[in-house]
Amino acid sequence: MSKEVLSVVEIMSNEKGVDEEIIFEAIETALAMATTKSYDDKIDARVEIDRHTGDYKTFRRWLVIEDDVAIEGEAGLYIRMMDAVDVDPHAQPDEYVEEEIESIEFGRIGAQTAKQVIIQKVREAERKKVVEDYSGRVGEILTGQVKRVDRGDVILDMGDNVDAIIPRSELVARETFRIGDRVRAYLKEVSFRPRGPQLFMSRACKEMLMELFKIEVPEIGDDLIDIMAAARDVGFRAKIAVRANDPRLDPIGACVGMRGGRVQAVTNELNGERIDIIQWDPNDAQFVINAMAPAEITSIMVDEDRHEMDLAVEDEQLSLAIGKGGQNIRLASELTGWELNIMSKTDMEEKHNNEAGKYIDTFVTLLEVDEELAQVLVEEGFTTIEEVAYVPTAEMLEIDGFDEDLVNELKQRAKDALLTQAIVNEEKTALAEPADDLLALEGMNDDMAKQLASKGIVTQEDLAELGTDELLELVNLDADAAAALIMKARAPWFE
Repeated sequence: MSKEVLSVVEIMSNEKGVDEEIIFEAIETALAMATTKSYDDKIDARVEIDRHTGDYKTFRRWLVIEDDVAIEGEAGLYIRMMDAVDVDPHAQPDEYVEEEIESIEFGRIGAQTAKQVIIQKVREAERKKVVEDYSGRVGEILTGQVKRVDRGDVILDMGDNVDAIIPRSELVARETFRIGDRVRAYLKEVSFRPRGPQLFMSRACKEMLMELFKIEVPEIGDDLIDIMAAARDVGFRAKIAVRANDPRLDPIGACVGMRGGRVQAVTNELNGERIDIIQWDPNDAQFVINAMAPAEITSIMVDEDRHEMDLAVEDEQLSLAIGKGGQNIRLASELTGWELNIMSKTDMEEKHNNEAGKYIDTFVTLLEVDEELAQVLVEEGFTTIEEVAYVPTAEMLEIDGFDEDLVNELKQRAKDALLTQAIVNEEKTALAEPADDLLALEGMNDDMAKQLASKGIVTQEDLAELGTDELLELVNLDADAAAALIMKARAPWFE
């Protein structure tokens, strides 16, 4: 029997490509299950196989419990401390004691039981091996052969009985595959499913584009060129931003390759997707200008607070800048991370003049300066009274024609104007009366309504726009009551 055990282990290990220890453990489990079934009462059996000779022993195990503990469940699985010391003098509660019993013959085991346990163990080992092999390869481009196409999803045979899936949503537009085709895709994730580990791959993610360039452009692999960002309109157009770590190297030329060979290879792999290679720049405005190619930007206005940029182009280039279906502006925005607004040069000038006029009027009124001085402030980038009040004096002294006395006077007037505004707002708030719809709201009382009105929450709509945490800071309520009150205020939204 010992030779039979060793033979089974060797054959199954070679066939399944798993470690022999896994097969030994599976046979031990099968023998233990068969031993358990041979007893009328429920017992806990353990089998130990000698890895060299194939001989095996069988042991019956009990879990040691205190003498006064009531036994729940199968009594044959437990042993009291007073009896356990007879089996093992060193026994302790919550530990196991065991004694050897007669082993059943390997050849007489229920074939189905042994087969199921061994197959299960082998499958678990195979799944573990797949996870170990592929988890470290997430982020790589792998090649597989199309096994089948299921409702648009492409199933790839990766070899060694490993399958991968490219969901329909992760395929490049307009591409189709036949059974047997070899396909390259980016490994995004290795996850478990009821039937085992599943490799999820993509041809539509921007990482696929970046990895293809790493393959085609040796300078990227050698860290002479970095890919800084990428954006794709899958199957149609893409933009990729690159920079050179060596000033003598042209990153765009290196990525394009001789006669466009390198970029064409990537385009062919992505089913004809057109690729714009952009020079990355540490200056955000210049980077945006580069990203808008082939359109030429004539002027740019940056709003850092909103993280937006207004771009102007010549009237005849407006459609080119926007691109088909907004494609060019959308990809440039995704590539740079800025919200981009494109307009004609004429519209930009009109918008700039309108905004400048508002700022000039504000400064003339609140700072009590003439229009000429207000215009200088606007031209230097000042748009609010707060900026005039709190921008460092040294920065304002850099403005042509400004001296220390003028700067100090402007800053003091700005602070006075802000203080006046604060007092007026506070008085308005203190005198505010709650609106009828707020007073009539279910769960609201007069004191609470007046307290909210003093904080600027005058109407039911004002209350509806608050979050629970914000309301709790204004009135004395518990969280549930505050949430319920806000939902009542929001009721008209859902009618």
